[in-house]
Order: sequence, then C-alpha cells, then structure tokens
Amino acid sequence: MGEEVKVDKWGYEVNTSSDACISAINAYYHQLLIYGRERSVILEAPLRDQHCVLANILAAHFLCSADPSRAPLHIQAAKSRLQQASAYEKAVFDAVSCLISQDRDDDLALELHSKLLKDFPRDLVSLKRAQVFCFYMGRPDLSFNLVQQVLHENQNENYIYGMLAFSLLECGQMVDAEKAAKRGFEINKQDCWSQHALCHVLQYECRFKEAVEFMEECSSSWSLCSSFMLTHNWWHVSLCYLEGHSSIRKVLEVYDNYIWKELERPDAASAEVYLNALGLLLRVYVRGHAVVFEDRLKTLVSRLTDQSTWYIEWHLDLLTIWALASTGELVKTEALLQGLKSRLSRMSKKKQQTMQRGILLAEALYEYGRGNHIRALELLGPDFNANHCKMIGASDEQLDVFNELWYSMLLSTGQATKAIEVIEKQVKNREGVPFLWRLLERGYSMTGKQEARVAGEKAMALETSYFK
Repeated sequence: MGEEVKVDKWGYEVNTSSDACISAINAYYHQLLIYGRERSVILEAPLRDQHCVLANILAAHFLCSADPSRAPLHIQAAKSRLQQASAYEKAVFDAVSCLISQDRDDDLALELHSKLLKDFPRDLVSLKRAQVFCFYMGRPDLSFNLVQQVLHENQNENYIYGMLAFSLLECGQMVDAEKAAKRGFEINKQDCWSQHALCHVLQYECRFKEAVEFMEECSSSWSLCSSFMLTHNWWHVSLCYLEGHSSIRKVLEVYDNYIWKELERPDAASAEVYLNALGLLLRVYVRGHAVVFEDRLKTLVSRLTDQSTWYIEWHLDLLTIWALASTGELVKTEALLQGLKSRLSRMSKKKQQTMQRGILLAEALYEYGRGNHIRALELLGPDFNANHCKMIGASDEQLDVFNELWYSMLLSTGQATKAIEVIEKQVKNREGVPFLWRLLERGYSMTGKQEARVAGEKAMALETSYFK
C-alpha cells in the first residue's frame, strides 16, 4: 500500500491518499457515537476517494437505512478494491457486508463483529454497531460480552462506559450500570448515551424527581442529537413525570414542546419521532388519560396512514397497530398486520421462531386497540412477560407498557386473582410506582380483600411524594 496508507481515529490503517476522506470517516465516527444529526457526512468520504474500501462500506451501511437503492453501488465499489485494502478494512468489510446482506445469518454477523473487535479493539464504532445489532436480536447478554471484550483496551476512553452501562441495565445489573453510567458522565458531561443510561437506572429505582432534574439539566446538550435520541431522552423525562404522578399537564407540556415539536425541524426523521410519541401516548392511555391526549393521537394517526413509516422497525409497527386500531382505522391496521406476517414468512425458520412472540403481541395490540380485551388476553397467554419480547427492538423500559396493559386487561375482564398475583411480583421490583399500587387496590377490591385499603393508602402516599 506504500504511500497510500493513512490511519483513522482509532489508529488503524486505511488505504487512501486522501486526508479529506479520512476526515469524513472520522467525522462519521463522531456522529455515530454522539447520536448526531450529521451521519450523512460519511457520503463525503467516497467522493474524496472513490476507491477507499472503508469509505464505501461505511457509506453502504448508512445508506441501507437512509436510501437503500444507493447502497449496492458502494458495496460493489468496496468489493472491487478489497485486494488493496488493509487488514482492518477487510475485517470491517466482512462484518458490515454480512450485517447488511439480504439473507443475513445473524450468528455469522455477530461472529464476524466479535472477531473484528478482538483484532481491532479500539474501534468503538464497530462495537456500537454490534451492540445495536444485539439490541435488535433481543440479546443484551451478547452486547455485554462484546463491550467486556474490549474494555481493557479502552479504560479511559470517551463513550465506552455508556455502552457498558446500557448493556448492564438491560441485563438487570442496575448497581453496576449506575457506576458505569456515572463513569461515562465523568469523562464527558455531553455523552448523551451515558446520560440516558443513568436515567434508565434512576427511573427503574423510582428516583423520578432525581431523574427529571438530572435529565433537564443535561438537555441543553441534546440540540445536535438525532431525532431519535432527542425525543427519546424527553420521552424518559415525560415518563418520569407520569410514573411519579406529576400533573398530566406536565406530561402534555413535554410531549408538545420537546417531542412533537421536533417535527418542525427541517432535518427531522419523522419515524424516530413517532416511535417516542406513540410510546408515550400508549402509556397515558393505559393509565386512563386518553381524553387529555385524544386530539394528539388523532393528529399522529393521520400521519401514520400513508404507510411511509411502516416496516422500518418492529417496535414502531406494533405501536402503530395499536394507534390505528384504537382510532378506528381497522382496514389500515389489518394491512399493516398482514404485512408483518408476510415478512415473517420470508424469514429463516430460526428467525421465525424468535419473532413469533412479536407477531402475537402485534395481534394482541390490534385486539386491545379495538376494545376486544378477552381476545387480546388469549393471544398473550396466561404467562405473558413483555421482557421476553426484546426482539421487537425495545428496552425493558419501553416494553414495560405492555406489561401494564396486560395487568389492566386482566382486571377489566374480571381476572382479579391472576392480576393480583402478577402485579404483586412487579411491586417487589418497583415498589415506588403509584400506578402499580392503584392496580393492586383495584384487584383487592374486586376480590373483597382488606388489603385494598392499605394499597390505596400506599398509592396515595407515593402520589404526593415525588412532585409536590
């Protein structure tokens, strides 16, 4: 490679003679790690050096979601120059090309990323890419293993501890997750992923006021974040207000001013905003605040019917099914549901088995949305646990609404004994959530148990303890 060898941000060799190409690649790394809005900067790299393998394969990966029709050109450009590529570039090419292939082998894609990180452990963007992949596989344990694999080589590096913290909290290790998130925040106060991970922990532990104060203090650093990260962090804030029994008007204010308002920005990614908007709307509906948000839901549904944001993410599709069904758009709902089933039928047998829970949840949300709670419960089954549905691409916190929905339907269909059994288990994990105690109070009352009064008193005490 001679004079054409340069090094990227990680210190790994890249076969290019263009400083501008390397600069664009490094800028792309930065954008990915900060969840920035300028990830398209990677398209500048192959313009500066059309033969650079790394530039082309990273551009192809970006285009697979941004503009899929343009990706094959860059894949072919990278493939045609592989013989001239560095060992690092070849490893990235192998891992990414497997990841974005039409008939992807998930196990092989993970294996190739693991090998890449073993040989080139300072590449935090490949770690991030692999962790995102694990997230959509519903395997936080594998995500944790990957970050552990490279942690020694990145002890004091920016962004590594946010990645560690999120994998830890998704594995239920909240104490260690909090330590990792705080370490990441110490290294870089602007690291939105460390901020986000710490909020997850505070929220799970019912430290709602502390979470809100922390996140609102950090919010000035989110203006350059992607539509997803910006609205997702505000989704967490609104959820803390909701779970901590703040005024519903406060939740409405966050929705209007910080989530929905993102759509006014010319570079907003609408699907990313809709995901967080729908996630919040379903929460408030389950908790009995439908009237307050009814007009907002109708406005959102009017944008979902054109199908432009269908089939981007399973999680978004499932929330869309609920929204469409609950507003009477049954023909559209059935079309989306059938489309998901069609996509499932084209998957490998192994993938079909994994995603079957996602389809059942989609069908249940359709029935729930149109008011058929008995059928929805039949679909979910007697041992439903939303945490077993991670493969739709959702965190435990995002999935928790489906558990709340299940509890509420059990009560609304008269299955109070079963509801009490499962809610009591959840209360042991999150004793500080007023809504859970209200559900228990309702269940105890339905079965004539004296514990109803105690549960009601507990709920009332909690409702006034966080936001006075």
